[in-house]
Amino acid sequence: MADSLTLEVADFTVDVLTGIYSEETGNPQPLRISIAVEMKPIDRYAPDTPLSASKNYMDLKFAASDALPAGVHFKLIEAVADHISETLFVQDARIEAVTVKIVKLAIAEAGEAIGITLTRERR
Repeated sequence: MADSLTLEVADFTVDVLTGIYSEETGNPQPLRISIAVEMKPIDRYAPDTPLSASKNYMDLKFAASDALPAGVHFKLIEAVADHISETLFVQDARIEAVTVKIVKLAIAEAGEAIGITLTRERR
């Protein structure tokens, strides 16, 4: 089994213009987003290993918040996940795969998690 490194940012909420129904369009909806990024680790992480040997976790959160284009309406949350994945691939050539989980909070009736998980590998 090959070594792997997974960086994760989980369960943060971002308001995004998304949806296909008339009551959804024009108003941002809260989405709960989790991101996992697969990278090859270096041979050894010593106590003084610099951040450049890995990736800043805040870059993951940025891809799902500030990097989403303002004013753009995503009909499907799959498109939101795809945009996040592509942003991370462009941001860092060391990323091998990205998994984005999105839960639409506004449609839950009894606290259930309704949404998608998209995994993309670098092509």
